[in-house]
Amino acid sequence: MADQLIRATAADGGIRAVGVITTRLTEEARQRHNLSYVATAALGRTMAAGLLMASSMKRAGSRVNVRVKGDGPLGGILVDAGLDGTVRGYVGNPSIELPPNAKGKLDVGGAVGKGYLYVVRDIGYGYPYSSTVEIVSGEIGDDVAHYLVNSEQTPSAVVLGVFVGSTGVTAAGGLLIQVLPKASRDEALVATLESRVASLAGFTPSLQAGKSLPEILGELLGDMGLRIFPETQILRFNCGCSFDRVLGALKILGEAELQDMIVKDDGAEATCDFCGNVYQASSSHLAQLIVDLQAESSVTR
Repeated sequence: MADQLIRATAADGGIRAVGVITTRLTEEARQRHNLSYVATAALGRTMAAGLLMASSMKRAGSRVNVRVKGDGPLGGILVDAGLDGTVRGYVGNPSIELPPNAKGKLDVGGAVGKGYLYVVRDIGYGYPYSSTVEIVSGEIGDDVAHYLVNSEQTPSAVVLGVFVGSTGVTAAGGLLIQVLPKASRDEALVATLESRVASLAGFTPSLQAGKSLPEILGELLGDMGLRIFPETQILRFNCGCSFDRVLGALKILGEAELQDMIVKDDGAEATCDFCGNVYQASSSHLAQLIVDLQAESSVTR
């Protein structure tokens, strides 16, 4: 099944629901970064969360940055997700592995530890909106829901899951269910929704059983006037890094540093943290950057 996002409403527009399947892009991230089991689960959950949060943005080009900064051995997570369905991300310590937690599952909470969740929303103009909340459990879903309730005042349930086995990621994705202001005062509705989300057996088991996103949402909201929008958005792992951007970053170092790289290293090597691509800049590339800097300097005099 292709990685995808669907949107829906229920309760006469009082409930907003979004579902994502992110199996393939999570497997791509696992391979690119050579992630351990627990690191795969942590990054996969956070990428799904980023895509779910970005789905509510309106302006083309809008993006969400999600940074999980905990004191656990994972060393933090950084994810960049866009309204266009693209996402990228990495973890601080991709090789960390931990024993299963008390429930017999991958110990993402233990890998993340205690700390803070930072969210930056860039709507394409003006200053990006940023907010910070404390990490609740480190399991990502609870922490994102905590952020949405406290920073955006929207009662939300976030269900995230990644199943990774010996052959790689076989199921990944998540759900975001939000009670909008028009229905937030309906305590019975909120209680029913909370009960159903809590009783959900798990998102990845549903995917592994062959259930589609509409079927999963139907089990949760089918009797609440569920309306699934016809558009299905394709999701993918994508990084905007390029050799030209690497040269631009090297140029900022200045003439002296570039000349030192030529003499000592006969060039430069740069690795993109987000996707793992490695770029090689030869001594001739660096020499041309020096020429460009000298030309720019003479023009400004």
